[in-house]
Amino acid sequence: MVLGDTNALDDLLDEGFTLTHMTGYVQSKAEWLADIDADRMHYDVVDTVETLVTFEHETPVLTARSLTEATIWGAHSSWRLQLRIYFVIRDGRWLGARSIASTW
Repeated sequence: MVLGDTNALDDLLDEGFTLTHMTGYVQSKAEWLADIDADRMHYDVVDTVETLVTFEHETPVLTARSLTEATIWGAHSSWRLQLRIYFVIRDGRWLGARSIASTW
């Protein structure tokens, strides 16, 4: 995200990936990557503080807490960001299927 490498992000995420923002807005993978490419979402710093892997109904879930500085749709700020990323296996690879952002 910090590098803005949407090709790498695209490779790590399932085609049906969605990102649920803190506002509740659910954004598709294509729209999120397009916003990064167009610099409507620019991540300056993501400093990971804590990670935890759990399972919900046999689905692996990565919870990552970070201190994140970013400009999102014109609003620049620093957030105590928590991402819960749910994974699926496709062709022998674990891919992010959906992510839910909140603060912690």
